[in-house]
Amino acid sequence: MRNKLVVLAIVVASCFAYTKLMARVGSGSPPPDAPLEQRADLIRVYKSERRMVLLRGDAPLSTYRISLGTAANAGPKQREGDEKTPEGRYEIDWRNPKSMAYLSLYISYPNPEDRRNAEAGGFPAGGDIMIHGLPNGWGLFGNVHHLWDWTDGCVAVTNSEMRDIWARVPTHTPIEIMP
Repeated sequence: MRNKLVVLAIVVASCFAYTKLMARVGSGSPPPDAPLEQRADLIRVYKSERRMVLLRGDAPLSTYRISLGTAANAGPKQREGDEKTPEGRYEIDWRNPKSMAYLSLYISYPNPEDRRNAEAGGFPAGGDIMIHGLPNGWGLFGNVHHLWDWTDGCVAVTNSEMRDIWARVPTHTPIEIMP
């Protein structure tokens, strides 16, 4: 039994070290922007369906299966560390091509109301909520990540889907996150 625990500890430590190393390497080069007529002017996330849709006007451009925060079914994000995905209307406020997950589009959580609600409960609101691919170096797992919600409150897709989303979603695109 002791040998199995030692092997498990080594595997876990190796995976952690690999993830940390790959986070320093970064995501690689982002794709070029899509033509204007293929760019979204709204993102809509349906948490209960684990689905995200890019829209241009009323027409869907693309639909993606997503993974969310590990406590996504427990309602909207209320504070830092609750592992819930926010609900409400936000925007993509900046893009990070060198994040620890493959390409990241940052969501403008917390808004002033989110911050007030968290502080009223005596907690920080948190932040760093984004749409992203898999952690750098783990892209080979592709669609396996859909088997469970694994983020800390973010919206996760495969790396190939993230390349498509990155190309189609400009900064300041509104995002509606629904229960």
